[in-house]
Amino acid sequence: MDFQDVVSQANDLLWTYVLIFVLIAGGIFFTIRMGFVQFRMLPEMFKLLFVKGLKHEKGQVSSFQAFAIGTAARVGTGNIAGVSTAIALGGPGAVFWMWLIALIGSASAFVESTLAQVYKVHDGKAWRGGPAYYIERALGQRWLGIVFAILITFSFGFAFNSVQANTIALSVNNVFDIDTVWVGLILAVVTGIVIFGGIRSISTLSGIIVPIMAGGYILLALWVVLTNLDVVPAVFSAIFSEGVLGFQQLFGGAVGAAVLQGIRRGLFSNEAGMGSAPNAAATAEVSHPVKQGLIQSLSVFVDTLFICTATAMIVLISGVPGSEELQGIELAQEALLTEIGPVATSLMTIAILLFAFSSILANYYYGETNIEFISERKVYLVIYRIAVVGMVMFGAVRSAVLVWSIADIFMGMMALVNMYAIFRLSKIARVLLDDYVAQKRAGKDPHFSRDDVDLPGKEHVEAWEPKREHIS
Repeated sequence: MDFQDVVSQANDLLWTYVLIFVLIAGGIFFTIRMGFVQFRMLPEMFKLLFVKGLKHEKGQVSSFQAFAIGTAARVGTGNIAGVSTAIALGGPGAVFWMWLIALIGSASAFVESTLAQVYKVHDGKAWRGGPAYYIERALGQRWLGIVFAILITFSFGFAFNSVQANTIALSVNNVFDIDTVWVGLILAVVTGIVIFGGIRSISTLSGIIVPIMAGGYILLALWVVLTNLDVVPAVFSAIFSEGVLGFQQLFGGAVGAAVLQGIRRGLFSNEAGMGSAPNAAATAEVSHPVKQGLIQSLSVFVDTLFICTATAMIVLISGVPGSEELQGIELAQEALLTEIGPVATSLMTIAILLFAFSSILANYYYGETNIEFISERKVYLVIYRIAVVGMVMFGAVRSAVLVWSIADIFMGMMALVNMYAIFRLSKIARVLLDDYVAQKRAGKDPHFSRDDVDLPGKEHVEAWEPKREHIS
């Protein structure tokens, strides 16, 4: 048995027997604990993002830019290659489980991003925070915070960026027959130029790329749907019928392919409860932590219910059969080729470049903020940046199966640590949510200070001092 087989078996064991229960049970718990916040406050999410989310002080990261960073990481190759792989290996029912994880997981996203805002810190140039910070400051467990920081650095800075680079290289090679080595070199150089520019350059570029790529891709999928309306009912019927079969398998003590692939690829795509997006949420300048919690919860919906569904419709409507040999980006390209023609391959390659490159930038930042949590010595950050560039090159030339399996394992361990932390701290998110709703009912634009509620580790809450000037 070679290394790739060992990694693959360890990956399946972790996901089949541990993470499925944790993610589903955790998502349901947070949904009930937060009073179905992801549904009842959906209008407020849109208002915060598009009415107030663009406002910010010069030199600060706005709510919209933080949303864009988080969405850039979520809306990556997982939305195209990941969804296509899930359908190829799990059938249409995998899409149902992606939707389910997004609907209940958005409550987990709200909790983790709200906590990230509460316990964020200022490094002299910008805000930073995330699970490592609230684990240390609220739970008093710096050692566990360091464990999480190491896991996310390897997951996003190295493993996930290898996945993104791998998908870009395969896509370009398939369409233009350019050697993956050359694709990797170019991608590594461009990545290096941007990441050495810091969080401001990343947030600005993400704020431009994300709306364009997401909007364009949804329009492309909408065209496929509108020109095939006669088969759409059958597609949805297959999604729901095979999805319900997954429930029967679970109650029967088994985990079917649709359940396994839908949840695994769904989490890779939307990252709800995984502990990654809070690192982006913490960068925003807002007047109340709940504001960014709501905005990041919306990002889960945008990712799965729009972008992932777009890919699912393209693949399922095309009727191109997926298999272990035809999956991932190759299946998505073949599906578009069937529906639109030769021009589809170029369109898909452009989409992959935008989706994956924006994810590389956001993934890099997640590692950076956690490297700074472990140590503020600049030499470690420089080493990390060089290693990220190297892993982008590595991913472009390595086996897709290997890089996906490695990414899945690190993602799973991250999720376990973060779900434990936000379960312990969910009471804080609920208290803050109640405070936010009470202020809204009183006709106020909600503002928060650390003296408003009883917070664990209040002495470590530096971002919400009572006399701090608020930004709405």
